[in-house]
Amino acid sequence: VQLQASGGGLVQAGGSLRLSCVASGRTFSTYTMGWFRQAPGKEREFVAAITSSGDNTVYADSVKGRFTISRDNAKNTVYLQMNSLKPEDTAVYYCAASAYYRATYYRSYEYWGQGTLVTVSS
Repeated sequence: VQLQASGGGLVQAGGSLRLSCVASGRTFSTYTMGWFRQAPGKEREFVAAITSSGDNTVYADSVKGRFTISRDNAKNTVYLQMNSLKPEDTAVYYCAASAYYRATYYRSYEYWGQGTLVTVSS
């Protein structure tokens, strides 16, 4: 599975962005898809995940109520809608694919996209 993330950019605090991640291959619909982020000087952290069918989602406490993960298996695409953005959301955001149900640990993810930079100004 190859993943290509896009949609990052510069936004003011309180604004919104929508990240997309397109996957190649026919097996996209069998994977849990996740979003992670890594800020400068910090470790990569879990943001959100969605199960293969889209019936179950899980979020980090820091983004709960502000971010929404969704997927369109017909388009091999997973999305991350980010609202009410804060400067502390600034990071490179990565999409990833896991064979594990509702995975939140980064080592559970086998495939990774290249990352897209989100910068939130105060």
